[in-house]
Amino acid sequence: MNKIIRLIVFLFTVSVFSQAGHLMQGIGSINTSMGGASTAQPIDISGALQWNPAAISTFNSKILNLDVGLFFASPELSSTIPENMMFEDSPEVTGTTQDDKGVSPMPALAMVWGNTTSKHTFGASVFGVSGFGVDFAEETNLPMDGGGNPNPDWDPTDSNVINYPQNMGGFGHLKSNYMLMQIGVTYAYQISNQFSIGIQPTFNYAALEIAPNPLSSPSMVGYPVSDNASGMGFGAQLGVFYDSGKGFKAGASYKTTQYLSDLEFSNTYLDGSEAPDVAFNMDFPAILSLGLGYSNNTFDLAIDYRFVDYENTDGFAERGWNETGSVKGFGWKNINIISAGLQYKGIPQLPLRVGYTYSSNPIDEELVFFSLSAPAVVKNAFQFGLGYEINSNFTLNAVYHHGDSGGKTEGEMLNPMMVSASNHYGAMTGTKVGYEMSTDLIMLGISYTFSK
Repeated sequence: MNKIIRLIVFLFTVSVFSQAGHLMQGIGSINTSMGGASTAQPIDISGALQWNPAAISTFNSKILNLDVGLFFASPELSSTIPENMMFEDSPEVTGTTQDDKGVSPMPALAMVWGNTTSKHTFGASVFGVSGFGVDFAEETNLPMDGGGNPNPDWDPTDSNVINYPQNMGGFGHLKSNYMLMQIGVTYAYQISNQFSIGIQPTFNYAALEIAPNPLSSPSMVGYPVSDNASGMGFGAQLGVFYDSGKGFKAGASYKTTQYLSDLEFSNTYLDGSEAPDVAFNMDFPAILSLGLGYSNNTFDLAIDYRFVDYENTDGFAERGWNETGSVKGFGWKNINIISAGLQYKGIPQLPLRVGYTYSSNPIDEELVFFSLSAPAVVKNAFQFGLGYEINSNFTLNAVYHHGDSGGKTEGEMLNPMMVSASNHYGAMTGTKVGYEMSTDLIMLGISYTFSK
């Protein structure tokens, strides 16, 4: 049992899915294939448990869902500095670094207990609900060697200064990995045949690895390297669900801020000396979800709107530099998310699903520099999925997802030494730094309905 628990924790702590801000766009293969829309259209238990606890009242059996996916992200980090900035008569220097992070697993586990003779429905879930991560290698195409001698093979048209070694003004090897695993315990009550309410206490485990660590004060050799910090937290979700019985459905839910304990980092400078420990609080934002749905014998249609409140969330609301040169926070804006999905049921035992998700960008142009380790921008996401009903107990589901950032998020490089009354963030005129990305996901799931 201990080995199983450790395996589950491992899978959830290495999963990364930067989709809408740093939120997962969908949960499990069915909900993801519907673009994440589920607030008023509970096609499966995982989507209902994630987006509207009241909606699990529609399930009248004991059901278990298990999904496992492989997620591929391909962020690109680029930078440019103008002529004469590096040294006298230096050319413009520009370059791009590809991410080396590779593939991340994505698990989801959910269960619901329902009964046709009872107005009470219960649920439990373990989801990886949030993540971001990058792995940008240190630049090796440098204008000089370690001894300060000019490099005759240096190509300034393919040299990414943001990933120069720290002793040359860059960040070197830039790496991050963040995840938030959420356990939900859900209760729904069916007030009438049409109306249900639900509540879901949530318990969270978060972990963040970041190197170099800009949350800590730099020394003459640059920012330190940190260990992997973790924290625990709690929150809740409330929901209401209406089913007219004639096809039309409506739902709403509010997930509170997930209040997490501080992430406490132990730091070491690149020369091996100890750096001061630092604590950083990064909560998970409150989310308001509104949804509409319509069903008949052939189609299930779902559309959701979500509002994500980054501007009132610790770790994301703060922006700028501390006096010591450390970063205060990401400085993200609130975002709006539109999710839509369609399920076609005209082929017996083979439902087909398509979904689309749009997300606004949480990152201000003037604050792009603060999110180099978290380029969590996927503007458009497209999904296609299907199911196969093996028998009355087992159903297999699959989904393919592709997302893109809709272009580059770009701004100026920042330097805390250049902060002034007229230059609040220390912008370096003429410089550029930006990132863009695409994402792909293949996920398989199995749903088991227990026999009565």
